[in-house]
Amino acid sequence: MTRQGQRAIVLERMDGSAAAGARDAFRLIYAEAFGEPPYHETEEDVAAAFRRFPAQTRRDGFRAALARTEDGDPVGMAYGFPLAPDTGWWDELTEPVPDEMRREDGRRTFGLMELAVRGPWRGQGVARRLHETLLTGVTAERVLLNVNPAAEAAWAAYRAWGYRKVGEARPWGTATDLHDVMLLDLR
Repeated sequence: MTRQGQRAIVLERMDGSAAAGARDAFRLIYAEAFGEPPYHETEEDVAAAFRRFPAQTRRDGFRAALARTEDGDPVGMAYGFPLAPDTGWWDELTEPVPDEMRREDGRRTFGLMELAVRGPWRGQGVARRLHETLLTGVTAERVLLNVNPAAEAAWAAYRAWGYRKVGEARPWGTATDLHDVMLLDLR
């Protein structure tokens, strides 16, 4: 167990209904982590993300991991789901990738939508443990994510965990910064 002060960190894997029930914890972590540089997300941005959250939790294969102190304080979170055959994720890349790379069937690729740890608990392996907890038992061939390259610690962690950059994108078509699109082969 990881300790911040004297409080142990407990990780819980969740399905969609459990994550929906813990929405406030996910929102708190998201707002705090992504309100900081380089993201600078506003309350409006957070509200928009959490208008999408209920629909995401109902997607087939949705899974989440939530880290809390033993007292129940939210520490970190991760969630995602398999990409549908008609996903627009590959269409957001600034340069096309080969058709074989972008082929989706609803099982091939797990999309890591969010992974975040609140400031006081960073640098203690919580993100790595969340990532491992989330992906344990995933049967997809690979994991896909977007990361802001200015988020140097996150970018370095993904590289250390085996992700490779496959392109750049403006997520949701509205992001002001280009994000690196990264892929992890699970085979």
